[in-house]
Amino acid sequence: MSGVQNLTVAEDDAGLRLDRWFKRHFPGLTHGRLEKLLRTGQVRVDGGRVKGNQRLEAGQTVRVPPLPDTGAVSKAKPKQKPPLDEKAVKELRAAVIHRDKHIIILNKPAGMAVQGGSKVRVHIDAMLDALRFDAKERPRLVHRLDKDTSGVMVIARTAKAAAQLTAAFRTKETRKIYWAAVMGVPRPHEGTINLPLAKMDGAGGEKVVGGEGGKPAVTHFRTIDVAAQKAAWLSMEPITGRTHQLRVHCAAIGTPIMGDGKYGGSEAFPDTKGIDPQLHLHARAIRLPHPAGGTFEISASLPPHMVKTWKFLGFDPHGDPEPFEEFDAALAQ
Repeated sequence: MSGVQNLTVAEDDAGLRLDRWFKRHFPGLTHGRLEKLLRTGQVRVDGGRVKGNQRLEAGQTVRVPPLPDTGAVSKAKPKQKPPLDEKAVKELRAAVIHRDKHIIILNKPAGMAVQGGSKVRVHIDAMLDALRFDAKERPRLVHRLDKDTSGVMVIARTAKAAAQLTAAFRTKETRKIYWAAVMGVPRPHEGTINLPLAKMDGAGGEKVVGGEGGKPAVTHFRTIDVAAQKAAWLSMEPITGRTHQLRVHCAAIGTPIMGDGKYGGSEAFPDTKGIDPQLHLHARAIRLPHPAGGTFEISASLPPHMVKTWKFLGFDPHGDPEPFEEFDAALAQ
């Protein structure tokens, strides 16, 4: 058993979740054991109790209690990284729509996972070195999008930028606009969905449900266009950031997002060959405080399957050129 250690978070670890930090530096510590140490307050960050999903910042101090000698920092052997999927790397680099000294902006392709899992081997987190370009530091994730959601995604190029952006997301200094094609037309055409959400485990895996007992979840929405009163193009701004929030909220008001069988069932799939059976949810734009100062805003074009749907339904994929201004004006009426 090693004694109590107070370890300083290195710049290269900034932005990591605490549980992933332990996995990197103490590979012999099981997830279950770590959760017990967190629950009992034996693991602390800067003297305070924390959860495993807390993002770390460079310079913070992590209290590590006595652990079995099965992978301490001084003895941990770095795992050999599997070779990168060259096709995926090429696709990732092609998705870059902005790059400066502090941030990289991706128009993330639909179907590309952000982080790994039990059945996910190809993901952005594993390919971040491919986005290093001329920088000395490895880029860092500061937020995520679901695998099947496309659109704007921000990546920090330095530890300092990661800390600033992580704080901006946490304190809701950022704004995000999403576009979706939905089945049916909302009534009224714009408004606010205020429905608490909770995660539930079931036979089909984890699912989010709405109702009392969940965490607060708020989404503003507006209808940009409709097609024969059978489908609509929605612009949405999530005020909170719950898992699957937009998908559950759309289904809750009777207009499930196209291709979302998890929450919309069979009603989420139009009976036509003109629309692909993929999730039609796109992170259209983001506005945030830039690490170098000032406000930064950028939009991302629709993915191919949504462009196809927009053309089929007669929507203009180049419409709504100023998403935040248009959104604010519509909701102010």
